[in-house]
Amino acid sequence: MSLAIQLQGYCLTTAEITYRRPDFPDFLQNYIWQDHDMAPRFPVLKEILQFWEQNLDGELHSVRVASAELIRPAEFRLVDTEIRLH
Repeated sequence: MSLAIQLQGYCLTTAEITYRRPDFPDFLQNYIWQDHDMAPRFPVLKEILQFWEQNLDGELHSVRVASAELIRPAEFRLVDTEIRLH
């Protein structure tokens, strides 16, 4: 993923999609989807879910979403000791 895309607000997004099996509707199955998307609206994920509902037989049961920014402020910690070498 390029830096330009990350600066546009895209972040790594993972969705756990739980759906009913078309042949056995009482059984649930999971599908893990991962791509870059824009939180909190998730337009790419919404497009995938719309495609799923229109074209696939497995009825959606639930969707759990997690996302993480790839660019974030630098993490640092303060140093208590300073050592000088000659």
